[in-house]
Amino acid sequence: MIDAGPYTGRFAPSPSGPLHSGSLLAAVASFVDARAAGGRWLVRIEDIDPPREMPGADRLILETLEQHALHWDGPVLYQGTRHGRYRAVLDDLLARGLAYRCACSRARLAGLGHVYDGHCRRHPPADDVPCAIRLQLPERIIHFEDRIRGPQQQALADGGDCIIHRKDGLFAYQLAVVVDDIDQGITDVVRGCDILESTARQVYLTGLLGGTVPRYAHIPLALGPDGQKLSKQNHAPALDNRQASRNLYLALATLGQQPPPCLVDETPQSVMEWAITHWDIAGIGGL
Repeated sequence: MIDAGPYTGRFAPSPSGPLHSGSLLAAVASFVDARAAGGRWLVRIEDIDPPREMPGADRLILETLEQHALHWDGPVLYQGTRHGRYRAVLDDLLARGLAYRCACSRARLAGLGHVYDGHCRRHPPADDVPCAIRLQLPERIIHFEDRIRGPQQQALADGGDCIIHRKDGLFAYQLAVVVDDIDQGITDVVRGCDILESTARQVYLTGLLGGTVPRYAHIPLALGPDGQKLSKQNHAPALDNRQASRNLYLALATLGQQPPPCLVDETPQSVMEWAITHWDIAGIGGL
């Protein structure tokens, strides 16, 4: 058991396709960590980018979680129902001078490489010009403790001021994830290490909004035979729900938990019960 007080974790997939073994890895790690702490585990559907979403994917995701004995607490939160809340936060940041409108074209941004130069912060665009909105990031080093990777420090302004509302009118992940984590009382975030580099910005924004920064644990990514991250964009195959126990066994083995092979023949519920009883997040560190 983790002696960390009240624990609320979450799993937040985007509905761009069914779950694959890479996304199952994050779901299992976050679920077992929450249950081993005697805590709650929430599911949030990140449906704020309609062009990338697949109709019915949310239903497939929830069915797969249930088939793998990953049972969540409370209602599923859909980010698509939260636009009013995001808009209110966005307007507050603008009013406080913490965010600003940006009219830079894709061509101009491409010429800058990976670091935005703050052009529109110094030269505000006209009111009638379509704009994105950027969060102003000061030159500051953000320190945080990762439960798997140890002490971390990140230069907040690396990459320049980040977009929190897109020019096409869609809310950006960086804004929505922080607002939702605050509103849902998330205490612990267990997720893939591909999001590690975004953590400093999320820590900073959490502070601006008066929230409590959660504890973070970033797990290794599941890689395909070609060495690339398993993802829907890379055409990772959907999980076979008929092999749920085997899928869970492989996920636990990848997470360094050393499950006994006999679990493959047990029910998914039994596999999860073993995982909760034997959970050791330190086992992930050597991967």
